[in-house]
Amino acid sequence: MSRQFAPGDRVLLIDVKKRRYLITLKEGGEFHSHAGFVPHDSLIGKAEGTTVRSTRNQAYLAVKPTLSDFVLKMPRGAQVIYPKDLGPILMLADIFPGARVLESGVGSGALSMAMLRAGADIVGYELREDFADRAKENVESFLGEEALGRYRVELRDCYDGIDETDLDRVVLDLPEPWQVVKHAEKALHPGGILLAYTPSIVQAMQLREAFETSAFDMPETMEVLNRTWHIEGNAVRPDHRMVAHTGFLTHARLLGG
Repeated sequence: MSRQFAPGDRVLLIDVKKRRYLITLKEGGEFHSHAGFVPHDSLIGKAEGTTVRSTRNQAYLAVKPTLSDFVLKMPRGAQVIYPKDLGPILMLADIFPGARVLESGVGSGALSMAMLRAGADIVGYELREDFADRAKENVESFLGEEALGRYRVELRDCYDGIDETDLDRVVLDLPEPWQVVKHAEKALHPGGILLAYTPSIVQAMQLREAFETSAFDMPETMEVLNRTWHIEGNAVRPDHRMVAHTGFLTHARLLGG
C-alpha cells in the first residue's frame, strides 16, 4: 500500500485544536473551513504524516483515517454501532477469516466493515434500500472493491426467515432479535454463534428468554464502558466525560443435537 496520498484517497485533517475533518482527495479540489482553504493538490503526492497549511496559515496534520475515524465521520443514514462496541463484537462473535456471517440490520455499514476487514464473508438482510445502498457505498469507499466481493446485501426481513444454511455466525442489530432465534437454529451449524446488539436491557432480557427454550446455550450479556484519562505531568485523573452506555451485547452458542 502506498504511503503517499493519491487522488481518491480518504484523508483525515487534524488541526491544532485536534478537530478532525475527513476529505476525499481530487485533483483541483479544495478543503474549506473558517481558517481558509487547503488545495487538495498540496496533499497529492505527499507522505502520510505531513503538515499542510491553509491560506490563512492554519496548520493541519494529514493522515490516513483508521476504521474508527471513518466510522465516526462517514456518511450515514442510520445510527451506527460505535468503535467501542465494534472491537468486542469481533471477539465475542469470534469473527475469523472466511467466516460465513448473516448480518441483519446493516444500517450504514459500520459493523459490516469491521467484520469484512476481519476476513468474513457476509450476507446482509436489510429492510430499507437507502440503508443498503449507503452501507455498500461506505464499504467500497473505505475497504475497496475487493470487500464488495464478500458482501451481499438483500432487501428482506430477517424475522421472516433465513435462507442461508451452515452459517458460522448470525450477527443482529434489530429491535426484536428474539424473533430470529428459531431461524438462526436452522441456519447455523452446531457450535455457531448468535450475537445481538440491543440499546435496551428489556430487549436483551427478551432475547435471553428466547434462548431458554432454544438449542442455544452459554448465553452472556455485557456492555462496554469507555473512559479516557487526562495525563499531563503529575496531573492524572479520569476525563470529565466518558462514553458510557450505547448498547448491550448478548451472545450464545448453538449446541449440537
